[in-house]
Amino acid sequence: MGNSAMSSGKLDVVTVGECLVEIMREVRDIPHDVPGVYLGPYPSGAPAIFADACARLGLKVGIIGAVGDDAFGKLLIDRLKKDNVNVSKIKVLKDFTTGVAFVTYFSSGSRQFIYHLRHAASGQIFPEDIDPSYIKKAKLLHLMGSSLSINENCRDACYRAVKIAEDEGLMITFDPNLRPELLDVSTIRSICKPVLKVAKVVLPSRVEAEALTGIKDPVESGKKLLEYGPAIVVIKLGERGSLAVTREEVVKVPAIKVKEVDPTGAGDVYDAAFIYGLLEEWSISRILEFANAAGAVKVTRFGPMEGPTSCEEVEELLKKSARVDC
Repeated sequence: MGNSAMSSGKLDVVTVGECLVEIMREVRDIPHDVPGVYLGPYPSGAPAIFADACARLGLKVGIIGAVGDDAFGKLLIDRLKKDNVNVSKIKVLKDFTTGVAFVTYFSSGSRQFIYHLRHAASGQIFPEDIDPSYIKKAKLLHLMGSSLSINENCRDACYRAVKIAEDEGLMITFDPNLRPELLDVSTIRSICKPVLKVAKVVLPSRVEAEALTGIKDPVESGKKLLEYGPAIVVIKLGERGSLAVTREEVVKVPAIKVKEVDPTGAGDVYDAAFIYGLLEEWSISRILEFANAAGAVKVTRFGPMEGPTSCEEVEELLKKSARVDC
């Protein structure tokens, strides 16, 4: 479906938050304070990666955000449009440059970011940008903790979207997506609480679940997060797969063994695949399996948005894959 047609029709999913470009180190283990080669720009931003992944899987998805009136902004909008994301609510601002994240990888698996967000176009999302009629077009609102962390006006915009979605009876899903480079953990816990209370599904990584609850064991941290209000807590375990905790059961699904090239965006692609399965009303184990596979496709490709190009590609990997025990 073309973008112009989608702008007036129903949406499956709406998200709110940062659109940015990512500039990535060519090789691992070089910190940002050492001169060296970077690659990019690549279209990025957790909500934008998520939206793009949803669209590639076949969902009708829109994003509320902002870019600068510059080449980076054009790169982002062109990419999202190409993949059929509804970009009618992305503002193009003449007085701000598009947000940028510099990232370097380490052999330990950790990453280090430097962000230009708060004072860039990415940070210029306000409550008045949240059009109730646009939110009401969707079945589901998905939010990211990174968007809550940028600044107060972005946070208030997200809270407004949550209130509209709640009032309209939309499903709400939430990835805490903690960014310690933006805010300290205690502040992040406090700003996440209003969304945790109303979200049906919460999708943290193992580290994020521990940061939010203070509990190291993923099953126990999942049970603790259920106390905030969600029906399902999904914990992403990276190379060990993922698990879901509900009030009735714990479901674990092992990872698919692949060679990692670039982990950036894998969690956002996982979210998109999980939500696809949720809207299709699959069983939890089937959704976890599908989402694990979608994340596995992503990590084999360089670039934050280079996840699966279709549902069929994910299903194909599932057919021929070797599992890794949790």
